[in-house]
Amino acid sequence: MTQTVTPELRQWIIEQSTAGCMPEAVLEAMVKAGWQADVAEAALEQTLRDHLQKLGAGRAAAPAPTQAPAQTPAREMATVRVPDIALSGSPRRLDAGDRWVDVIITVTQPRVVVLGGLLSHEECDGLIEASRPRLARSLTVQTATGGEELNPDRTSNGMFFNRGESELVKRIEARIARLVNWPVENGEGIQVLNYKVGAEYKPHYDYFDPAEPGTPTILKRGGQRVGTVVMYLNEPPRGGGTTFPDIGLEVAPVRGNAVFFSYNRPHPGTLTLHGGAPVLEGEKWVATKWMRERVFE
Repeated sequence: MTQTVTPELRQWIIEQSTAGCMPEAVLEAMVKAGWQADVAEAALEQTLRDHLQKLGAGRAAAPAPTQAPAQTPAREMATVRVPDIALSGSPRRLDAGDRWVDVIITVTQPRVVVLGGLLSHEECDGLIEASRPRLARSLTVQTATGGEELNPDRTSNGMFFNRGESELVKRIEARIARLVNWPVENGEGIQVLNYKVGAEYKPHYDYFDPAEPGTPTILKRGGQRVGTVVMYLNEPPRGGGTTFPDIGLEVAPVRGNAVFFSYNRPHPGTLTLHGGAPVLEGEKWVATKWMRERVFE
């Protein structure tokens, strides 16, 4: 029997997502209602992808949830263990080994934690000065081939440190690994980015899209990305925040602070769409650490 994905079903999926329902729960509901697993999963993924693209473009979100349609998604989507910060007991501060770090904001879904004082001002300055001579126009991973490319959505200059290439880099990597409970060797090298006035990074996902032909090549180096830490090295007077359009959150770029978020599958349902808002005055310096499923080589 052929099942047709109707506009009513797509609207219901959007409404459940807007109401905070996990994709797995929506999929299970659809299967119980008689939808074929493969049809339901494809409908959920495409609907959420289209909806989140509209949100990223500034279009209105879907209305509040209503009763499910008579046929309503699908087999459970594969998830993996991810980095996370131990927050049981709602701690005010975290022991990062060589430094205490403040907990400023926590979000459960998606998992987002804003950290205060992850880096000292001296460490921020050290990363900026060490990176400055090596800056070049930022590239993004080209998932169609597995290579790199210039991307008009990312108007910054940047560079990568090799993992553990200096005492400063080693110290920061060890601190992050302790905080997010993830091995140092599973991390990519720290990337430093510099944004001038007007520069931005439009909303995007950090995971590699499984539908792209170049993704299998990328994953050979350590599997999927599963977590991100963005560290703010200076404070632009206006603009330059890290935005999460799906949840209406913007993190201000405060020197020494950082935002951590994780994603347990490469899917828009993780709600980890994020971007770097345009710098409106001054300049912005950030350092980013991505974590992979396995050892990154």
